[in-house]
Amino acid sequence: MLKIANGRVYDPANGLEGVLKDVFVERGRVVEPPPQSDEWEVLDAAGLYVTPGAIDIHTHIAGPKVTSGRILRPEDHYGHPVPRTGFSRSGTGHTIPTISVTGNRYAAMGYTTVFEASIAPLKARHLHEEFHDLPLVDKGCYVLMGNNYFVMKGVAQGQKALLQEYTGWLLQAAGGYAIKVVNPGGVEGWKWNSEKVQLDTPVPPFNVTPRQILLALAEANEGLGLPHALHVHANDIGRAGNCTTLLETMKALEGRRAHFTHIQFHSYGITKKGGFRSGAEPIAGFLNEHPEFTVDVGQVMFGPATAMTADSPLQFRLRGLTGNKWSNADVEMESGSGVVPLVYRRNNLVNAVQWATGLELLLLIGDPWRVFITTDHPNGGPFTCYPRVIRLLMEPGFRREVLEGLSPRARRLTSLASLDRAYTFQEVIIATRAGPARALGLATKGHLGVGADADVTIYRPQGDVEEMFQRPAYVLKGGQVVAREGEAVAGGEGRTLLAGVNGCERLPGSLRAEFEAYYSVRLDNYPVEPEYIPCREVIACG
Repeated sequence: MLKIANGRVYDPANGLEGVLKDVFVERGRVVEPPPQSDEWEVLDAAGLYVTPGAIDIHTHIAGPKVTSGRILRPEDHYGHPVPRTGFSRSGTGHTIPTISVTGNRYAAMGYTTVFEASIAPLKARHLHEEFHDLPLVDKGCYVLMGNNYFVMKGVAQGQKALLQEYTGWLLQAAGGYAIKVVNPGGVEGWKWNSEKVQLDTPVPPFNVTPRQILLALAEANEGLGLPHALHVHANDIGRAGNCTTLLETMKALEGRRAHFTHIQFHSYGITKKGGFRSGAEPIAGFLNEHPEFTVDVGQVMFGPATAMTADSPLQFRLRGLTGNKWSNADVEMESGSGVVPLVYRRNNLVNAVQWATGLELLLLIGDPWRVFITTDHPNGGPFTCYPRVIRLLMEPGFRREVLEGLSPRARRLTSLASLDRAYTFQEVIIATRAGPARALGLATKGHLGVGADADVTIYRPQGDVEEMFQRPAYVLKGGQVVAREGEAVAGGEGRTLLAGVNGCERLPGSLRAEFEAYYSVRLDNYPVEPEYIPCREVIACG
């Protein structure tokens, strides 16, 4: 029993903004104030800001592609050793830290729930092994389906009921939380030598289009009643002029729930000479008029990063552009996956436009309940950059100072210099807690009302915004203090969040013969066994 006393509570979901209030915690949940609390343990939060624990709606922290990145990039480990403690073993890494370091760093920054954004079902067992080793945070994963053989065949044959049953089974088999689409049809098309797949490009071997795949999976998503909307990484990522593709994709899904991810990488205009310019304004304008959509930005930050994605064609292009070492792999019947090391440089015009475009999106999209702060870790930069991103949003003077250090051409190719908006503390709490929780359908997270998970971050207000968000005074997970003054002080495993899909326990019978014929594993060995997910919480669908 714990009383967090005398703090100023910021709880947007319950309409509280800096209200002097006590928060009571018992058995891992927020509870009603008791008639007597004299015997309760007290955490004195006088002069501090009390908020829900933060949620990262889109990150890449576990699974085979992350492991490949750690192996491919020994230089990412140099200079970043983390010694063993009484509750955590040693580790290392900057943009792709080892798994225990990942959990500890998230928790130390006030994050208590994170979502791995892409896992091929065939590789899900590896992911859950790492999740089991990820300390201090709750977690979930999105299951790749946009280039899946059976999905594409079901779309081609118009078998909606079968497709819904299959996607439900796939989520269960992989231990997933949501349906993820990466470059729908584009990864499969690339395997058939189609360099660029647009929204209406027929993709072999079934000649279905990305538009058809998106609409079919959005319908299956709603038919299953999944807590999170279809999670969409659109076609044409990273190309000048691709804001048109994102706009057309959003129009195709108009009126349906959808979450568009790392939209900074999809919001580029094109100059007369074919170069990059910001395309943030039309994207933000469309989103401001469509409350059915949520987005995360995928902010680029200057410095080292690691591109890792199921979008194999993108990795092929990045390798060609940078000449860097790389890895790329086919995931049979399901997807692709690749890794390329990157450095975003201030004196690189494209990188500067990317940096400014992300901030434009965060500032031009008016509703913080629908636009969330991410770096698409580690693609745009490591998640440890979040406090710097928040400072850029809260302090227009700091933002202008950085902008003025970039190429004058970059300033002309974006509208960032004209934007004076400053996020309030409450808006930051919405964009990092309450908004993601609502978008994910997590009723017990992102707020501090009665019944909420006792995941709490307590900040010490100060003039240095970046330091405040980097080093919270206290972080509580399930009512226990797990971090203090920016350092993890306890161990322990969080829960894995699963979508509670009903009635899809077995692969539809009509697909079994093809599964056994084409997969390199037997069907009986495909689903992740329950013992791989020992600490789980099922979130109801419907």
